[in-house]
Amino acid sequence: MSGTFLGMPALPVYGHGNLNATEPFPKAAHRELGNAQLRANLGHATHTIRDKRLHVVSELPDWEDMRDAGSAIKNATMANLPALLEQFEANFTARGGIIHWARDAQEANQVVTELIQATGETEVVKVKSMATQEIGLNEYLEEQGIAAFETDLAELIVQLDHDKPSHILVPAIHKNRSQIREIFLREMEDVDPDLTNEPARLAEAARRHLRRKFLTAKVAVSGANFGLADTGTLAVVESEGNGRMCLTLPETLITVMGIEKLLPSWRDLEVFMQLLPRSSTGERMNPYTSLWTGTTPGDGPQNVHLVLLDNGRTAALADELGRTALNCIRCSACMNVCPVYERTGGHAYGSTYPGPIGAILSPLMTGIKSEENNSLPYASSLCGACFDACPVKINIPEILVHLRGVDVDSQRSKVKVPTQMDLMMKGAEWAFSDGAHLNLLEKGLPVGRLAAGRDKVIKKLPGLAGKWTQSRDIPAPPGQSFRQWWAKEHGAADGVGPSAGDQQSEGEQA
Repeated sequence: MSGTFLGMPALPVYGHGNLNATEPFPKAAHRELGNAQLRANLGHATHTIRDKRLHVVSELPDWEDMRDAGSAIKNATMANLPALLEQFEANFTARGGIIHWARDAQEANQVVTELIQATGETEVVKVKSMATQEIGLNEYLEEQGIAAFETDLAELIVQLDHDKPSHILVPAIHKNRSQIREIFLREMEDVDPDLTNEPARLAEAARRHLRRKFLTAKVAVSGANFGLADTGTLAVVESEGNGRMCLTLPETLITVMGIEKLLPSWRDLEVFMQLLPRSSTGERMNPYTSLWTGTTPGDGPQNVHLVLLDNGRTAALADELGRTALNCIRCSACMNVCPVYERTGGHAYGSTYPGPIGAILSPLMTGIKSEENNSLPYASSLCGACFDACPVKINIPEILVHLRGVDVDSQRSKVKVPTQMDLMMKGAEWAFSDGAHLNLLEKGLPVGRLAAGRDKVIKKLPGLAGKWTQSRDIPAPPGQSFRQWWAKEHGAADGVGPSAGDQQSEGEQA
């Protein structure tokens, strides 16, 4: 049994690695919006995926009950996470596996590297894994002289193009098939020079490229979709079969899994095996589900290791309002319905986790003060489509508003004088605290009409309000407010609500 303390830390331990944006989201988004091909690729792909999802979800009369069940299971898991981690460790090690605990990306990378070096190998094959992208494992291994080969088709495309993933489920969603053909012709040594952009031909080229790696690799690295505490079982869900090859053929298997991926029991897996494929790929069930429990003599990898990764997850767990972000099962449904993501793409978010879930998960794991991550909670219109699509009912808009408040409070603590936002909020508080105050302000509407000019639009405002008019105009205010109109039409005193006679008439009619 591990001696690692699994309770809540006294101080938040924030995450590192590919969780931090390097520039504010507005700046990155503005650049990405100029890429017309990107917007076309994303628009086509996200519409296709969400249409498929809507079709298969509509087939289940108890879909909402299933979402409730998934949410309840994940909430219970987070509430009892320390005990479940200890239970999982005991069952995993009892069946021949070895557990390694990693507080952050650096520790996780060091553990994986040492395990690979102990085998004497310099090449590994990889199953698609968000956790290894989060910690920057491929780059770290390269520095140590170890080559990591992605075997998922989309991940392979991104790796060959020396690019970064832009989507949780489909990392190369920002590429179309003609672009993929060009990448293969440029980067694959054994590719047919007459390769076309037909999907079947592209898939065949990737298959031939990877076959030798599958058959010769002695070490594989994977992530995990779920870990089952009651048996110590790990699960990987995938669509291509590359994961099955990596999980069964090598002699050594090293898995990196975030501590939030646990489920209490096998019984809980039933719910998520219905929620996940429908929400992610729009399928009734996923083509490949691989489950392994420790080691079995003569069957599969004989050296099985698991790195349990914190890297800011306990910091997110410590946030009472934000902790449900850890319930995420990485389905990407929120991204496929998000109007902001569809237009800017995943790279604008800077982190391994893009889209609505990334806008809350990354700041929670790194802290809102980390580099440029404080701009991510504002990367949303708060339309609520992500909440409606989430299979485990993470209230992303609510958490976004919460994190915006945390950011405002952190910014306020840095200055000793009131900011423009402070003054605006104080003014709003005064205006709405009394009807007479609001009526007084409304008498200034004609001044606003003068500012609008002949075009009857206000094109530029000073200070903080200028951020609004940078991208849109404001219509000229009306000549009179509703309250002023009511006073004129109904004779109310000073425009404050209906007159006594009107109130009596309404009561008599009632």
